[in-house]
Amino acid sequence: MAESTFLQRLQPLAGLRTLGDVVELCKPRITTMVVFTTAMGMWLAPGSVGAPRALAVLAFTGLLVGSANVLNSFLERDVDARMRRTRQRPIPSGKIDPWSALALGLVGAVFAVPALVMVANPLTAALGLTAWVLYVVVYTPLKRKTPWALEIGTIPGALPPLMGWTAVTGSVEGPGLALFAIMVFWQLPHFLAITLYLDEDYARGGIRVWPLVRGHRASRVRLALYTVGLVAASAAAAPLAGLPYAMVAIVLGGGFLVLALRGLHEDAGAALARRTMLYSLVYLCVLFGALVADAR
Repeated sequence: MAESTFLQRLQPLAGLRTLGDVVELCKPRITTMVVFTTAMGMWLAPGSVGAPRALAVLAFTGLLVGSANVLNSFLERDVDARMRRTRQRPIPSGKIDPWSALALGLVGAVFAVPALVMVANPLTAALGLTAWVLYVVVYTPLKRKTPWALEIGTIPGALPPLMGWTAVTGSVEGPGLALFAIMVFWQLPHFLAITLYLDEDYARGGIRVWPLVRGHRASRVRLALYTVGLVAASAAAAPLAGLPYAMVAIVLGGGFLVLALRGLHEDAGAALARRTMLYSLVYLCVLFGALVADAR
């Protein structure tokens, strides 16, 4: 009887109630950002693959990312249930059966990787698979063990623009690596700011983030240092564009540094960390917008 019940729970998509629940399970904001940065890499790369092929690359990249997000939700369902900001996600809220989510995530990955080989090239598919493995197999379990999971997690988050570049060029080159570096150093202060103002929620979930392990002061110093790295990475992308982009990068970087350095004061609190996080979102959109506008 128990075996029969278990097999029933493994039936693919058995617990999926609505399309909206499935979309939410895929973490649409994260997936959209990944597709956006992949598109930036394709746009900035020399040459063109044509609109139909480009759309196919973006669609299968989105599928692969959505798959990783679904499996992350499956593996962290107990953590999500304890945290206020995640307890209403589809699995902990009971909207989607976890075993159906597992089936959905695995099927998406199995389909997306070969599809990227066909519509892009083996290198792009390999980068996508690397990002998927690092996010699901390495980053997700490490979050409960070490705060260094943040630094490791930036790698899968930074590979999409490089994937966009290689989808067009078929090779890893300096400008593509500059886009990769921007995303690495953008994620570090962005997510550090989130952990600074939501540290109590991360404590409830048992996630070992820097403010809980080393304290707020050390985490704010780390955020400032990573922001310096972001400014340097944005400068490395200047050969892709021209003076207008460089001016925008300087102004945006200066604003980011001001917020980061203000965080070093003893009275810096959650409100400043939240403003830093919100500024980081504006920073990325405007910086990439300037890069795209000035490059072509």
